[in-house]
Amino acid sequence: MTMASVENLEGRPPHAGRVKRRLHAVFALNPAGLNWPRGVLFLDVALVPLVVLLATGYEQYLLSALFGLFFAALADPGGSYGHRASRVAGFALVGAALTAWGFGMGGAGWGWMMLAAFVVTLAAGLAAAFGVHRFVAALLLNIWFIVVLGVAFSLHHHTHTTSYTWAQTLAWAGGSALWIAVTFLVWLVRRVDRPQPVTEIPGDTSRRDLTRPLVMFAAIRAGAVAAAVALAFGLDLSHGYWMPIAAIVAMKPSLEQTTLIAEQRLTGALLGAVAAALLLLIPASEHGLKLIAAVNALEVVALIVLMHGAAIRFWNYALYCAAIAAGVLIFVDLPQPSGYAAEGYRVLWTLCGVGIGAAVMLLADLFAERSTTGRPKTARQAA
Repeated sequence: MTMASVENLEGRPPHAGRVKRRLHAVFALNPAGLNWPRGVLFLDVALVPLVVLLATGYEQYLLSALFGLFFAALADPGGSYGHRASRVAGFALVGAALTAWGFGMGGAGWGWMMLAAFVVTLAAGLAAAFGVHRFVAALLLNIWFIVVLGVAFSLHHHTHTTSYTWAQTLAWAGGSALWIAVTFLVWLVRRVDRPQPVTEIPGDTSRRDLTRPLVMFAAIRAGAVAAAVALAFGLDLSHGYWMPIAAIVAMKPSLEQTTLIAEQRLTGALLGAVAAALLLLIPASEHGLKLIAAVNALEVVALIVLMHGAAIRFWNYALYCAAIAAGVLIFVDLPQPSGYAAEGYRVLWTLCGVGIGAAVMLLADLFAERSTTGRPKTARQAA
Protein backbone atom coordinates (compact mmCIF):
# COMPACT_ATOMS: atom_id res chain seq x y z
CA MET A 1 0.00 0.00 0.00
CA THR A 2 1.38 3.42 -0.97
CA MET A 3 1.87 6.30 1.41
CA ALA A 4 -0.81 8.32 -0.39
CA SER A 5 -3.39 5.57 0.08
CA VAL A 6 -2.49 5.26 3.78
CA GLU A 7 -3.05 9.01 4.21
CA ASN A 8 -6.38 8.76 2.42
CA LEU A 9 -7.46 5.89 4.68
CA GLU A 10 -6.69 8.08 7.68
CA GLY A 11 -8.87 10.82 6.27
CA ARG A 12 -5.98 13.16 5.44
CA PRO A 13 -5.73 14.77 2.01
CA PRO A 14 -2.78 13.53 -0.07
CA HIS A 15 -1.18 16.97 -0.17
CA ALA A 16 -1.44 17.67 3.57
CA GLY A 17 2.15 16.65 4.15
CA ARG A 18 3.40 18.91 1.39
CA VAL A 19 1.46 21.92 2.74
CA LYS A 20 2.78 21.24 6.24
CA ARG A 21 6.36 21.13 4.94
CA ARG A 22 5.90 24.42 3.07
CA LEU A 23 4.45 26.13 6.16
CA HIS A 24 7.32 24.78 8.24
CA ALA A 25 9.80 26.21 5.73
CA VAL A 26 8.03 29.60 5.58
CA PHE A 27 8.03 30.00 9.38
CA ALA A 28 11.39 28.34 10.06
CA LEU A 29 13.42 30.35 12.58
CA ASN A 30 17.10 31.23 12.38
CA PRO A 31 18.26 31.86 15.98
CA ALA A 32 21.46 33.53 14.77
CA GLY A 33 19.40 36.13 12.89
CA LEU A 34 17.69 37.54 15.99
CA ASN A 35 19.27 40.91 16.83
CA TRP A 36 17.55 42.70 19.71
CA PRO A 37 20.29 45.34 20.15
CA ARG A 38 19.59 46.50 16.59
CA GLY A 39 15.87 46.74 17.32
CA VAL A 40 16.40 48.58 20.61
CA LEU A 41 18.78 51.02 18.89
CA PHE A 42 16.14 51.81 16.28
CA LEU A 43 13.50 52.29 19.00
CA ASP A 44 15.76 54.58 21.04
CA VAL A 45 16.51 56.79 18.06
CA ALA A 46 12.93 56.71 16.75
CA LEU A 47 11.62 58.00 20.07
CA VAL A 48 13.16 61.39 19.21
CA PRO A 49 10.86 62.23 16.26
CA LEU A 50 7.93 60.50 18.01
CA VAL A 51 8.16 62.70 21.11
CA VAL A 52 8.94 65.90 19.18
CA LEU A 53 6.13 65.55 16.65
CA LEU A 54 3.51 64.38 19.14
CA ALA A 55 4.41 67.17 21.56
CA THR A 56 4.15 69.81 18.83
CA GLY A 57 0.94 68.41 17.32
CA TYR A 58 2.45 67.50 13.94
CA GLU A 59 2.00 63.74 14.11
CA GLN A 60 0.93 63.63 10.44
CA TYR A 61 4.64 63.95 9.60
CA LEU A 62 5.73 61.07 11.83
CA LEU A 63 5.61 58.40 9.12
CA SER A 64 8.00 60.33 6.87
CA ALA A 65 10.45 60.97 9.71
CA LEU A 66 10.45 57.34 10.90
CA PHE A 67 10.95 55.86 7.46
CA GLY A 68 13.64 58.39 6.63
CA LEU A 69 15.43 57.17 9.76
CA PHE A 70 14.74 53.46 9.27
CA PHE A 71 15.66 53.30 5.59
CA ALA A 72 18.76 55.47 6.07
CA ALA A 73 20.00 52.92 8.61
CA LEU A 74 19.33 50.06 6.18
CA ALA A 75 21.12 51.87 3.35
CA ASP A 76 24.15 52.75 5.53
CA PRO A 77 27.16 51.07 3.82
CA GLY A 78 29.47 51.21 6.84
CA GLY A 79 33.18 52.06 6.65
CA SER A 80 34.75 55.41 7.41
CA TYR A 81 32.47 58.13 8.69
CA GLY A 82 33.00 60.36 5.66
CA HIS A 83 32.09 57.54 3.30
CA ARG A 84 29.01 56.63 5.33
CA ALA A 85 27.79 60.22 5.67
CA SER A 86 28.14 60.96 1.96
CA ARG A 87 26.36 57.76 0.91
CA VAL A 88 23.50 58.19 3.38
CA ALA A 89 23.18 61.88 2.45
CA GLY A 90 22.88 60.92 -1.23
CA PHE A 91 20.25 58.34 -0.34
CA ALA A 92 18.40 60.93 1.75
CA LEU A 93 18.40 63.47 -1.09
CA VAL A 94 16.93 61.00 -3.56
CA GLY A 95 14.37 59.96 -0.96
CA ALA A 96 13.48 63.61 -0.29
CA ALA A 97 12.92 64.19 -4.01
CA LEU A 98 10.64 61.14 -4.20
CA THR A 99 8.82 62.28 -1.06
CA ALA A 100 8.20 65.71 -2.56
CA TRP A 101 7.09 64.16 -5.85
CA GLY A 102 4.74 61.68 -4.21
CA PHE A 103 3.08 64.07 -1.76
CA GLY A 104 2.87 66.71 -4.49
CA MET A 105 0.77 64.30 -6.54
CA GLY A 106 -1.85 63.78 -3.83
CA GLY A 107 -4.40 65.81 -5.77
CA ALA A 108 -3.28 64.76 -9.24
CA GLY A 109 -5.23 62.47 -11.53
CA TRP A 110 -4.85 58.71 -11.15
CA GLY A 111 -3.19 58.48 -14.55
CA TRP A 112 -0.24 60.60 -13.43
CA MET A 113 0.07 58.59 -10.23
CA MET A 114 0.05 55.35 -12.23
CA LEU A 115 2.77 56.67 -14.55
CA ALA A 116 4.91 57.83 -11.62
CA ALA A 117 4.59 54.44 -9.92
CA PHE A 118 5.63 52.67 -13.13
CA VAL A 119 8.68 54.90 -13.67
CA VAL A 120 9.96 54.63 -10.09
CA THR A 121 9.41 50.85 -9.88
CA LEU A 122 11.10 50.26 -13.23
CA ALA A 123 14.08 52.42 -12.26
CA ALA A 124 14.41 50.54 -8.96
CA GLY A 125 14.41 47.21 -10.78
CA LEU A 126 17.08 48.35 -13.23
CA ALA A 127 19.27 49.64 -10.38
CA ALA A 128 20.67 46.10 -10.18
CA ALA A 129 23.20 47.27 -12.78
CA PHE A 130 24.92 49.37 -10.07
CA GLY A 131 25.54 46.58 -7.58
CA VAL A 132 23.53 44.68 -5.01
CA HIS A 133 23.80 47.28 -2.24
CA ARG A 134 22.54 50.10 -4.47
CA PHE A 135 19.83 47.77 -5.74
CA VAL A 136 18.61 47.24 -2.16
CA ALA A 137 18.67 50.99 -1.53
CA ALA A 138 16.64 51.60 -4.69
CA LEU A 139 14.07 49.02 -3.62
CA LEU A 140 13.70 50.73 -0.24
CA LEU A 141 13.01 54.02 -1.99
CA ASN A 142 10.59 52.23 -4.33
CA ILE A 143 8.57 50.90 -1.39
CA TRP A 144 8.60 54.32 0.26
CA PHE A 145 7.31 56.03 -2.90
CA ILE A 146 4.33 53.67 -3.15
CA VAL A 147 3.57 54.30 0.53
CA VAL A 148 3.81 58.05 -0.09
CA LEU A 149 1.28 57.86 -2.92
CA GLY A 150 -1.15 56.05 -0.64
CA VAL A 151 -0.69 58.52 2.23
CA ALA A 152 -0.92 61.53 -0.09
CA PHE A 153 -4.10 60.27 -1.73
CA SER A 154 -5.66 59.53 1.67
CA LEU A 155 -4.76 62.93 3.13
CA HIS A 156 -5.98 64.82 0.08
CA HIS A 157 -9.26 63.01 -0.57
CA HIS A 158 -10.50 61.45 2.65
CA THR A 159 -9.31 63.41 5.68
CA HIS A 160 -9.42 66.92 7.04
CA THR A 161 -5.81 66.74 8.23
CA THR A 162 -3.58 69.49 6.87
CA SER A 163 -0.35 68.22 5.35
CA TYR A 164 2.23 70.27 3.45
CA THR A 165 4.48 68.70 0.85
CA TRP A 166 7.50 70.69 1.97
CA ALA A 167 6.95 69.61 5.61
CA GLN A 168 6.69 65.92 4.65
CA THR A 169 9.90 66.27 2.65
CA LEU A 170 11.61 67.99 5.56
CA ALA A 171 10.43 65.23 7.91
CA TRP A 172 11.98 62.54 5.67
CA ALA A 173 15.23 64.52 5.42
CA GLY A 174 15.19 65.10 9.18
CA GLY A 175 14.83 61.38 9.89
CA SER A 176 17.77 60.60 7.60
CA ALA A 177 19.83 63.42 9.12
CA LEU A 178 19.11 62.01 12.57
CA TRP A 179 20.75 58.74 11.57
CA ILE A 180 23.79 60.63 10.21
CA ALA A 181 24.02 62.46 13.55
CA VAL A 182 23.83 59.19 15.50
CA THR A 183 26.65 57.65 13.44
CA PHE A 184 28.71 60.81 14.03
CA LEU A 185 28.29 60.49 17.78
CA VAL A 186 29.36 56.85 17.60
CA TRP A 187 32.41 57.86 15.55
CA LEU A 188 33.35 60.55 18.09
CA VAL A 189 33.33 57.95 20.87
CA ARG A 190 35.31 55.21 19.08
CA ARG A 191 37.12 56.97 16.18
CA VAL A 192 37.22 53.74 14.16
CA ASP A 193 35.53 52.54 11.01
CA ARG A 194 32.26 50.75 11.67
CA PRO A 195 30.61 47.90 9.72
CA GLN A 196 27.17 48.17 8.18
CA PRO A 197 24.43 48.46 10.80
CA VAL A 198 22.65 45.61 9.00
CA THR A 199 25.61 43.42 8.11
CA GLU A 200 23.44 40.79 6.44
CA ILE A 201 22.61 43.14 3.54
CA PRO A 202 25.17 42.60 0.74
CA GLY A 203 27.66 45.43 0.48
CA ASP A 204 28.66 44.66 -3.10
CA THR A 205 28.68 47.74 -5.36
CA SER A 206 30.31 46.17 -8.42
CA ARG A 207 28.61 46.78 -11.75
CA ARG A 208 26.80 43.98 -13.56
CA ASP A 209 25.12 43.42 -16.90
CA LEU A 210 21.37 43.65 -17.19
CA THR A 211 20.20 40.48 -18.90
CA ARG A 212 17.05 40.36 -20.98
CA PRO A 213 15.10 38.26 -18.40
CA LEU A 214 15.97 40.72 -15.63
CA VAL A 215 14.89 43.72 -17.72
CA MET A 216 11.65 41.98 -18.68
CA PHE A 217 10.93 41.09 -15.07
CA ALA A 218 11.59 44.69 -13.95
CA ALA A 219 9.14 45.92 -16.60
CA ILE A 220 6.46 43.38 -15.62
CA ARG A 221 6.88 44.22 -11.95
CA ALA A 222 6.58 47.94 -12.71
CA GLY A 223 3.47 47.28 -14.78
CA ALA A 224 1.89 45.29 -11.95
CA VAL A 225 2.50 48.09 -9.42
CA ALA A 226 1.13 50.65 -11.89
CA ALA A 227 -1.97 48.51 -12.43
CA ALA A 228 -2.56 48.27 -8.66
CA VAL A 229 -2.21 52.06 -8.36
CA ALA A 230 -4.63 52.59 -11.27
CA LEU A 231 -7.24 50.29 -9.73
CA ALA A 232 -6.93 51.78 -6.26
CA PHE A 233 -6.90 55.46 -7.19
CA GLY A 234 -8.70 55.40 -10.53
CA LEU A 235 -11.76 53.68 -9.06
CA ASP A 236 -11.42 55.63 -5.78
CA LEU A 237 -11.83 52.41 -3.82
CA SER A 238 -12.44 52.72 -0.11
CA HIS A 239 -9.01 52.13 1.47
CA GLY A 240 -7.87 51.03 -1.99
CA TYR A 241 -4.30 52.22 -1.39
CA TRP A 242 -3.83 49.06 0.69
CA MET A 243 -3.75 47.22 -2.65
CA PRO A 244 -0.55 48.75 -4.15
CA ILE A 245 1.15 48.74 -0.73
CA ALA A 246 0.38 45.03 -0.30
CA ALA A 247 1.49 44.33 -3.86
CA ILE A 248 4.87 46.07 -3.49
CA VAL A 249 5.52 44.34 -0.16
CA ALA A 250 4.48 40.92 -1.45
CA MET A 251 6.31 40.88 -4.78
CA LYS A 252 9.78 39.58 -5.42
CA PRO A 253 12.14 42.54 -5.80
CA SER A 254 14.44 40.57 -8.10
CA LEU A 255 14.30 37.63 -10.48
CA GLU A 256 16.94 35.65 -8.59
CA GLN A 257 14.99 35.30 -5.34
CA THR A 258 13.81 31.82 -4.48
CA THR A 259 10.28 30.47 -4.25
CA LEU A 260 10.64 30.31 -0.46
CA ILE A 261 11.37 34.03 -0.22
CA ALA A 262 8.38 34.71 -2.44
CA GLU A 263 6.09 32.63 -0.24
CA GLN A 264 7.40 34.40 2.86
CA ARG A 265 6.73 37.83 1.34
CA LEU A 266 3.18 36.86 0.39
CA THR A 267 2.45 35.35 3.81
CA GLY A 268 3.99 38.28 5.67
CA ALA A 269 2.08 40.88 3.67
CA LEU A 270 -1.22 39.15 4.38
CA LEU A 271 -0.51 38.59 8.10
CA GLY A 272 0.63 42.19 8.55
CA ALA A 273 -2.49 43.55 6.85
CA VAL A 274 -4.82 41.43 8.98
CA ALA A 275 -2.99 42.49 12.17
CA ALA A 276 -3.17 46.17 11.16
CA ALA A 277 -6.88 45.89 10.33
CA LEU A 278 -7.62 44.37 13.73
CA LEU A 279 -5.63 47.05 15.57
CA LEU A 280 -7.38 49.81 13.61
CA LEU A 281 -10.67 48.57 15.04
CA ILE A 282 -9.67 50.14 18.37
CA PRO A 283 -10.30 53.80 17.42
CA ALA A 284 -13.17 52.95 15.04
CA SER A 285 -15.96 53.87 17.49
CA GLU A 286 -14.12 56.48 19.58
CA HIS A 287 -14.60 60.25 19.49
CA GLY A 288 -13.04 63.33 20.99
CA LEU A 289 -10.29 62.88 23.56
CA LYS A 290 -10.69 59.09 23.55
CA LEU A 291 -10.02 59.05 19.80
CA ILE A 292 -6.90 61.18 20.21
CA ALA A 293 -5.63 58.90 23.00
CA ALA A 294 -6.33 55.77 20.94
CA VAL A 295 -4.54 57.20 17.90
CA ASN A 296 -1.48 58.19 19.95
CA ALA A 297 -1.40 54.74 21.55
CA LEU A 298 -1.52 53.06 18.13
CA GLU A 299 1.35 55.25 16.93
CA VAL A 300 3.45 53.88 19.77
CA VAL A 301 2.29 50.34 18.96
CA ALA A 302 3.21 50.80 15.29
CA LEU A 303 6.66 52.07 16.30
CA ILE A 304 7.22 49.02 18.52
CA VAL A 305 6.08 46.75 15.68
CA LEU A 306 8.66 48.36 13.39
CA MET A 307 11.27 47.92 16.13
CA HIS A 308 10.51 44.20 16.14
CA GLY A 309 10.86 44.22 12.36
CA ALA A 310 14.35 45.67 12.70
CA ALA A 311 15.25 42.96 15.23
CA ILE A 312 13.85 39.92 13.39
CA ARG A 313 14.88 40.80 9.83
CA PHE A 314 17.01 37.66 9.53
CA TRP A 315 15.24 35.60 12.20
CA ASN A 316 12.26 34.88 9.97
CA TYR A 317 11.59 36.77 6.76
CA ALA A 318 7.82 36.15 6.78
CA LEU A 319 7.43 37.64 10.26
CA TYR A 320 9.67 40.56 9.26
CA CYS A 321 7.45 41.32 6.26
CA ALA A 322 4.40 41.04 8.53
CA ALA A 323 5.88 43.55 11.00
CA ILE A 324 6.81 46.06 8.28
CA ALA A 325 3.43 45.75 6.56
CA ALA A 326 1.53 46.14 9.84
CA GLY A 327 3.57 49.16 10.94
CA VAL A 328 3.21 50.92 7.59
CA LEU A 329 -0.52 50.29 7.24
CA ILE A 330 -1.27 51.44 10.78
CA PHE A 331 0.59 54.71 10.21
CA VAL A 332 -1.07 55.20 6.79
CA ASP A 333 -4.61 54.79 8.11
CA LEU A 334 -4.36 56.56 11.47
CA PRO A 335 -5.25 60.00 10.00
CA GLN A 336 -8.46 58.42 8.64
CA PRO A 337 -10.58 56.99 11.50
CA SER A 338 -13.20 54.67 10.05
CA GLY A 339 -16.02 52.35 10.98
CA TYR A 340 -16.00 48.61 11.35
CA ALA A 341 -17.14 48.07 7.74
CA ALA A 342 -13.83 49.50 6.52
CA GLU A 343 -11.95 46.47 7.87
CA GLY A 344 -13.53 44.28 5.23
CA TYR A 345 -12.34 46.61 2.48
CA ARG A 346 -8.84 46.74 3.93
CA VAL A 347 -8.52 42.94 3.95
CA LEU A 348 -10.16 42.62 0.53
CA TRP A 349 -7.79 45.04 -1.19
CA THR A 350 -4.87 43.46 0.61
CA LEU A 351 -5.85 40.08 -0.84
CA CYS A 352 -6.07 41.68 -4.28
CA GLY A 353 -2.61 43.22 -3.87
CA VAL A 354 -1.18 39.91 -2.69
CA GLY A 355 -2.84 38.24 -5.69
CA ILE A 356 -1.11 40.70 -8.02
CA GLY A 357 2.18 39.91 -6.30
CA ALA A 358 1.57 36.16 -6.69
CA ALA A 359 0.85 36.56 -10.41
CA VAL A 360 4.08 38.51 -10.94
CA MET A 361 6.10 35.91 -9.03
CA LEU A 362 4.60 33.16 -11.17
CA LEU A 363 5.81 35.04 -14.24
CA ALA A 364 9.20 35.48 -12.55
CA ASP A 365 9.49 31.72 -12.06
CA LEU A 366 8.64 31.17 -15.73
CA PHE A 367 11.34 33.64 -16.77
CA ALA A 368 13.84 31.97 -14.45
CA GLU A 369 13.08 28.51 -15.85
CA ARG A 370 13.32 29.76 -19.41
CA SER A 371 16.64 31.51 -18.81
CA THR A 372 18.02 28.44 -17.03
CA THR A 373 16.99 25.90 -19.68
CA GLY A 374 17.37 28.02 -22.76
CA ARG A 375 20.39 30.20 -21.95
CA PRO A 376 22.39 28.67 -19.08
CA LYS A 377 25.35 31.03 -19.41
CA THR A 378 23.21 34.14 -19.07
CA ALA A 379 21.33 32.70 -16.15
CA ARG A 380 24.59 31.92 -14.39
CA GLN A 381 25.74 35.51 -14.87
CA ALA A 382 22.41 36.82 -13.57
CA ALA A 383 22.79 34.84 -10.36
